[in-house]
Amino acid sequence: MRPQIVLFGDSITQQSFRSGGWGAALADTYSRKADIINRGYGGYNTRWALFLLHHLFPLLPLQVSTKPPVAATVFFGANDAALLGRSSERQRVPIEEYKENLRKIVRHLKECSPTVLIVLITPPPVDEAGRKEYAQSVYGEKADELPERTNEVTRLYAEQCIELAKEMGLCSVDLWSKMQEIEGWQKKFLSDGLHLTPEGNAVVHQEVVRVFNEAWLSAAEMPYDFPHHSEIDGKNPEKAFQQQCL
Repeated sequence: MRPQIVLFGDSITQQSFRSGGWGAALADTYSRKADIINRGYGGYNTRWALFLLHHLFPLLPLQVSTKPPVAATVFFGANDAALLGRSSERQRVPIEEYKENLRKIVRHLKECSPTVLIVLITPPPVDEAGRKEYAQSVYGEKADELPERTNEVTRLYAEQCIELAKEMGLCSVDLWSKMQEIEGWQKKFLSDGLHLTPEGNAVVHQEVVRVFNEAWLSAAEMPYDFPHHSEIDGKNPEKAFQQQCL
């Protein structure tokens, strides 16, 4: 059975299998080497994600043949960083709780498999003007004047994500900082001030692959699950499959 890599997160993960999405690109990178499992839940924060853990990552007895994932990305924070008194207040999680919720998610994954490679991804930056434009396009005159998220508050959540990764010895992707290295990141990487354009998705894919390569999960070094077609003798195909399946 192919190894499994699970993408766990909010809408930015849920949408990652769309055309041009970072999850779809990751599935292509690991084609025939690992299965990429999308477990993204639009609108979710880390508090609500905790209710999913035992369903998505059950603690199975040793005799059960199902294997835990070899790696998981944990990509939350965009909703946790919503502001009090604004339209998305319902999604807000205080920053201290956000960090502890991430810690609980990591501990559960490690309980499922001590060897699982966990990559924490910070929320992306927020283009407040872009969020306002999007709200006006959807709600017209009823759109709120003030954005429901700000880049400065999101920075604080991103910092806690990176800090936790360092505390727990985990890999991480500082997406909040990485995207802002490029001039014009607001429109280049964000489609509505928050969610990703194809270019933004490409940044996530590039960074996740980089981290996987620096760890021990390089696609180039992983075997195909069955023989490459060039290894199959047209007159004696059984030989290639017998060698592979021994």
